[in-house]
Amino acid sequence: MFKNNRHNPLYSLLLLIFFSMSSSAQVEKAEQEIQTIMKKYDAVGVSVAVVKDNQLIYTHAFGAKNLEDQTPLSETDIFRIASISKSFSATAIMQLVEQGKLSLSDDFSDLVGFKIRNPAFPDKIITLKMVLSHTSSINDSQGYFNLDVINPAKNPDWAKCYNNYEPGQGYEYCNLNFNMVGAIIEKKSGERFDQYVKRHILDPLGLYGGYCVDSLDSTRFTVLYEYDAATKNFTASPAAYNPRREEIKNYVMGYSTPIFSPTGGMKISAPDLAKYMTMHMNMGRHNGRRVISKKSAKIIQTQVAEEDGYGLAIRTVHNLIPGKTLKGHTGSAYGLYSSMFFQPKEKFGLVVISNGCNPVESNGFIGFTTEVVNSLYNNLIK
Repeated sequence: MFKNNRHNPLYSLLLLIFFSMSSSAQVEKAEQEIQTIMKKYDAVGVSVAVVKDNQLIYTHAFGAKNLEDQTPLSETDIFRIASISKSFSATAIMQLVEQGKLSLSDDFSDLVGFKIRNPAFPDKIITLKMVLSHTSSINDSQGYFNLDVINPAKNPDWAKCYNNYEPGQGYEYCNLNFNMVGAIIEKKSGERFDQYVKRHILDPLGLYGGYCVDSLDSTRFTVLYEYDAATKNFTASPAAYNPRREEIKNYVMGYSTPIFSPTGGMKISAPDLAKYMTMHMNMGRHNGRRVISKKSAKIIQTQVAEEDGYGLAIRTVHNLIPGKTLKGHTGSAYGLYSSMFFQPKEKFGLVVISNGCNPVESNGFIGFTTEVVNSLYNNLIK
């Protein structure tokens, strides 16, 4: 009756009802699948967010916020998201590049204030871009929670922080790289790292989160759990939300920055992380607010290292969702496993954050988060 009359109000209403029913059925299917996947991997909880056609179309939390009293996980609960945090530092660096305060080709020694040179290649400059792309030849063998480990004036074993290949010619994922980058952000902006990210990235996007534990509502912290494969038991990881108050009292700008862990310390909810992700998907802009230029966004997303498809804290992957090339990052620490990936041309993206699961690996990713990502894609996007 209404086949050829698409402007008829009743036709539009029937079409809306049809798509609503179809969407509801797909959501129900996805949620049933995720519950099954959680049982398969003994997951404690998981919070998810789905962006389609540039819109946040679905958010949901499954399972427990903590095992001690079985508090249900809520969509507004926040997690320490681990290494996805690195992209916030890369975003901040590109803001400072746009302001002319530094360049990606700058000698990192000049930026950080002490010698950053691989002793096997003393004449080869290690640039800021090398550090951001993990091609610096620097490693985490001496630790990464303070800058003393690589400072020749502080650590007699500083040379062990370097691999035996020329900077720019190899790749090794390195947390120390980004804790040093955080110090550069402080030196060039004059603002403490956590406050800079809040003022220049989180606040403009209207997001709740941050690196400073005491600046956040602790009742929203999701407990993270390490999994013991032998006993199949979970152990809480309270260190994930260590406020480090005493260290902050004696804070030295441009040097104490690892206290906030630029490399992994962002605390944020899945829905708000999805909004941040959408900014990168839209090449630096979200909801009318531009955080970085289109040029800067492209630089961040462009692959530098073949290994991991690594750009500047954004990876290019081809094996997470079959047939799709995605941009994004994963995170793992304290028992948490997080995943944030998007398709910039097709305008979809997915965020999955778990506070504990059996971390079986699959095709270079954590099996649990991979299966949840694919269920959400197949049911709500595809």
